[in-house]
Amino acid sequence: MPQNYVFTSSRLGFRTWESSDFEDLYALVSNPKVMEFFPSILSEKQALETLNKLKESFEKNGYTYFAVDLLSENKFIGFIGLYLQEFESAYTPCIDIGWRLLPPYWNQGLASEGAERCIQFAFEDLNISQLRAFCSLVNIPSERVMQKIGMEKIGTFLHPLLKDFKQIEECVVYELNKPLL
Repeated sequence: MPQNYVFTSSRLGFRTWESSDFEDLYALVSNPKVMEFFPSILSEKQALETLNKLKESFEKNGYTYFAVDLLSENKFIGFIGLYLQEFESAYTPCIDIGWRLLPPYWNQGLASEGAERCIQFAFEDLNISQLRAFCSLVNIPSERVMQKIGMEKIGTFLHPLLKDFKQIEECVVYELNKPLL
């Protein structure tokens, strides 16, 4: 694993994506458990497109959903980070904070730890003043992370990119604003 971390938390290393990360990303986005609250698992072609979008996001904006390694194992466990969401809704465009971890790393506080570190990076290093997070109403685990990291629920909406997937179309949106000094 590369050690060129953009930043770290106590247990996690956050890094930009390399072409060599393709197999790890594909394992993540083709895992049915990870993708339970998404329309489908991704194909190899879709995973490659995702990898390229994540790389481009960092090059353009200075942030992305970062590749995340568990430092103690020096092992890729998923992604956590920030991404500019521009789909059409009352809550966009916005900078989204999001996460996807491989199942062996669930329920250990890693998503919350990583999200809290990304909030710090956004507010302190990037001077971003507001973050939002989205998930399907049925994605209770992700909503719990949003609550745990101090985000506030601001509404629900029908996600325009999920209109053909009625079971996950209705989404909840949370928000966190940078504290005023």
